[in-house]
Parts: sequence; C-alpha cells; structure tokens
Amino acid sequence: MSMLSVSRWPVNDAGIPEIDGAESFADLVDKLCQYFDRTIKLPHSFEDFRTSQHGRVLHPLINNLSNQVHHPALVSALLALKGHFSALEETSDEPGIQQARGFACEFVAWQFLNSLTDRDVIDFLLLELPSNPSSAADTASSALNHSQHNDYNTASTEREPLLNVANGDYFGTRSDDAANPRFGSLKSQCENLSALEIAAVGGAKKFLSQRPVQKVINGLWRGDIVFWETLSINSIKKPRKYNRKQADPFSRLRVPRYLKIFETLFFTIFLTLYYAVLIRREEKRVTIPEILLYLWIASFAYDEFADWIDAGQTSFYASDFWWMWDISIVVVGMAFCILRILGLANGKDDTTELAYDVLGLEALFLVPRIFSLLSLNPYFGTLIPCLKEMTKDFVKFLSLVLILYLGFLTTFVLLARDDFKPQEMSWILIKVFFGSSYLGFDVAQEISPFFGPPVMLVFIILTNILLITSLISLLSNSLSKILEHARDEYLFIYSVYVLEASSSNRLTYFLPPLNLIPLCIRPFRLILPSEKLRSARIVLLKGTHLPFVGIIWVFEHLDMYRRRDSGLMSFSGPQTPTASKRPQRLAVNSPRLLRADPQATSNAASRAQSTSRPQLGAGQVEPDAQLKTLVINLTAQVEALTAIVSQLQEQRDASEVA
Repeated sequence: MSMLSVSRWPVNDAGIPEIDGAESFADLVDKLCQYFDRTIKLPHSFEDFRTSQHGRVLHPLINNLSNQVHHPALVSALLALKGHFSALEETSDEPGIQQARGFACEFVAWQFLNSLTDRDVIDFLLLELPSNPSSAADTASSALNHSQHNDYNTASTEREPLLNVANGDYFGTRSDDAANPRFGSLKSQCENLSALEIAAVGGAKKFLSQRPVQKVINGLWRGDIVFWETLSINSIKKPRKYNRKQADPFSRLRVPRYLKIFETLFFTIFLTLYYAVLIRREEKRVTIPEILLYLWIASFAYDEFADWIDAGQTSFYASDFWWMWDISIVVVGMAFCILRILGLANGKDDTTELAYDVLGLEALFLVPRIFSLLSLNPYFGTLIPCLKEMTKDFVKFLSLVLILYLGFLTTFVLLARDDFKPQEMSWILIKVFFGSSYLGFDVAQEISPFFGPPVMLVFIILTNILLITSLISLLSNSLSKILEHARDEYLFIYSVYVLEASSSNRLTYFLPPLNLIPLCIRPFRLILPSEKLRSARIVLLKGTHLPFVGIIWVFEHLDMYRRRDSGLMSFSGPQTPTASKRPQRLAVNSPRLLRADPQATSNAASRAQSTSRPQLGAGQVEPDAQLKTLVINLTAQVEALTAIVSQLQEQRDASEVA
C-alpha cells in the first residue's frame, strides 16, 4: 500500500514554517502540523508546556507567529489541529504523543493571543471560516448587495470575514483545499465555525479556560461584546464591543444571560401546562391548557431546529450537554400530539390512554431541563461532566455485563424449562444482579437439583462481587479524572452555552413561543422581496418583544448604577470573582516600607537587567511589575546591608591591629 504523500513546506533556520498570510486554511494547518510533528516527540501535559522547560521549544514558533504572521485564521487552524491530534490519539501506537501535540497547539494559540490587543483578540476568536472560497473582491462586492439579506443569510453579509483582507483570500487564493489530501476535509468540518466554536468541537478545554479567552466569553455572556448592534435590513453580523449610545435596544435580546432567564421562564410555564394536562386527562375533548401545551411543544421544536441550523456544524450543536434532553422533549411531545390526534379521530380510548402514558415520559427530560440554569454554577457545572463521563463508562461496561447475563440466562432457561418461563427467569436473574442474592439461592434447587446451586453460586459471585466491584472502581476513576480538571470542565460547559446563545446568524430572534408568529408571514417569501420580508420581521419583533426589552433596559440601568457605585468592572461572567476595592494592607515588616539608597537601587536594577534571562517574545506573559520592583528593592537592601557589615568588619579588624 502506498503511503500518502506529504508536502514539505519551506522553513527557516530554526525550523519554523514560513507563513506569508496568503495560504488556504488547509495549507496553513498542514504547515503547522509538520512543525509539531518534528518538534514534539515525547508525551507532555499542558502544564508541562506552561510551567516547565518543555514549553521553551515552542517559544521560537510563538515569537514568529506574534511578530511576523498576520493570517486571520491562525488561531482557528491551531485549534482545528488540536482536534485532529486528539482524533489521532485514539488510534495511535505511541500513547500520549498525539495528545501532547494537541496540548502544544492550545499552548501556542493561548500565547499568541497574549501578544494581541483586545480588539484583535475578539477578531481572531470570533472569525468564522467561510463556507466556500471566494476572492476578497467578490466578498466586498457581495457585502454591498443587500438584496440577498434574509434570516439565514449565508452570503458574505452575515458570514463575511471579520478582518480586512488586503492581499487576497486567506482561505483559497493560494491553493485549493481539495488539492491538499491531508487537511482538505478538515476545512469542510470547520466551515461556518469561529475559533471558539472550533475549540468547543475539538475539546480544547485548556485553551477555553485561559484568561484572554474567558474575557471574550464573559463579554459575550454579559453583552459587552455583540454580533448584531442594529436591527435594519442593512445590518451585518460582526463582533464588536457594545456601544450603548449607538446600539438598538432590541439587539439586547441576543445577550446570553437574558436568554437563559427567558429560557428558564419558558420551561417553567411548559412544566405547568404539562401538569395541568396530565392531572385532568380529558379524553373526549381538548382543553385550553392542552392547546397551549401544543403551542409550547411546537415553538420549542421550531426553536431547536433553528438552533441546529445556526450551529453551522452538527458537531458543534452536539457539544452542548443538554442537546439530548432537548431532542427527547421534542420527540416525546410530537409522539403525544400524534397519538392524541389519532385517539380523538378514531374515538379509541386505548390510543388516548397510550398518548397520556407517552406524555408521562416527558417529565424525565423536562424537569432536569428546567434546572439547566444550575449548570452555570461552578459547583453544579462540575458535577454535570462527571455524570456525563460516568454514564459513558457505565454504558461501555454494560456490554460486558450483557454478554455474561445472556450466557447465564440461556443456561438457566434451559435448566428450568419445566418450572420457569423465560420471562420469569429473566426477572429473577435481574433481581439477583441488583442485590437479591437470597432469591437466587432459594430458586436454585427448583431450577435444577444438580446444576442449579453451583451455577447460581458462580453467577452471584461474578455479578455481586466481581462485576459490581469493578464497576464501582471504574466509576470512581472517572470521577477522579474529572475532578482533577474541575475548573476546565465547568468553563467548557459555560463557554459552549454562551457561544450557542450568542453566535446565531439570525438578525431577528423571536423568543419561544413568540417564534411561531413569523411562520405566518413565511409563505410571503414567494411573492415579496427579501428586503420587505426582513423589514416585516423587524417590525414584528419590535411589536411583540417590547415588554422584554423594557425589562432588560430597566435591569441594565439599575445594574449600571450599582456597578458605578461599587466600582465593579463589566466584562465578567458568573464564574469570575469580584475584586475588592480595598487596597491590600502591607505587613509591618514589609520590605516596601524600607527605604533603599536611590543609587544602589539604580545600580541593582542595571545589574538585574544585565544578568537577567533573554527578553521574552511578544507571545510571553511579562512578570508582574510590582514583583519586579520588590525584587530590585530587596536586592538593593541586601547589598546595602552587605556593605555595612563589610565596613564594620574592617573597623573591627583595624581596632584589633591597633
């Protein structure tokens, strides 16, 4: 079998790939991949790159990217490469190496962001890769053509690149992605996703938990960073800092923290209607609460379908922990509606009873979904990934249990063919598996006087001792692994929700159940121009959501006055602790209270600079200025004390000689 040919890109003397900024996305990923393949040869963790000397091998690349490279898809390429290495780790013959290369991608992306301004960080993190390559000129011209605007605008209006392109298209001018056999498909998997969304899909949890990234995510959560600032037919999706004086108040409906509150209110009413319908159980007629329940189910299903479209990729939509609950709510609700309609049309009580029984299953998913707000709390946000990973391990372990169970079930059914039916024997073995050992010993003699007791004893030993103990140990290990990275897991869940709630491509977002109102004018798309239809949706939004906007306006003004009085800063999310206004008190014997000789201080400073480590690159985090000052002062004081001791020693020696 012939090996896949790999392109060799030009590198400088230090082995850094030459990136001129005009590469396609696939070529950029290929260049970076070859560098990490050459550089990372041993397993390392993210902490190794961050705190030990292992991260020094990446400093030349970081300095080069920070000072020489201006490719707008650089962060997206690094994070896509992280997901690529994570996928290779599952089938790698060298455990840990591919994972280490993925951590290196996260580390380089994080350090690259440290060299940027806040404006550039926003652009690099929220840049969306276009769905198809096009020239920059075509992009600019199509951006002026507002006749193509609609709620799911896929042209270069709502999905245009966020950075100005001066020397051609960064995604396809230099070479076509299809010509790159290694990473051409990776580009298609990342289409319509921003760098933060790619990080969520690729599981770059270390990257998402870093301070510059969380600063942007917190800004999205609070609405300090917005994608839509105005509501008009000419509005363009672009990330920017929120300007209260210029922004349309109705654009605040897209702020994630307000959406979460309205979502909780929606589910609370949903659950109230659910209980009202199940308690009354009208079989012959449809009540008002039941009609409202149908509206709630339909609006939630339509909103979930719109969220799936807005996600851009199914992989990003599935990165949310609650997506299975949402789909289950829709499926159970639609099944109830269909069975209920069939029961009323045919007049069969059995079908109606079955419909209400199916509706009873809705509580399994609806009740936990109401409390999804708790997932934004650090404590509960940590327990959710623990539950997720333990469930995965349990399902994997259950396959081994099922194999053993089927073997013993077949044996016992054949042994007890005259005394127990297969269904009875199946339930007996299930009860024995879950702890009713005495039941197994009681029926063992009835199953078979000769083979029944020993086979039952072996089954009880395997299930109640070996398998159950192994399962508990396995789940404990899964819990320990998650708790070791509790903060990263929590911030990952928090980041995924914020991105899903804020990065929609819909200009007019209707809260459910009001999202069913625009469906009434959707047929007019066949006869009305897109500008007229978009204008009508904006008018509908402002007419139906005025009370919600009023509540948000009052809350934000009260919150603004509160933060102004307390001195709190915005740009923070629910997990960021509030800094105290009180200045830090110094200890009585603090070195800062000691005075140093100015000349000695300057001399110490010059000596410290001459003997210090080489200057860090633009991508490295500089030490704290106060810590530098403290070290210089301490150095000067030690030198002054040394001089005094030396002088006293000379005087003592002179007196002894005299």
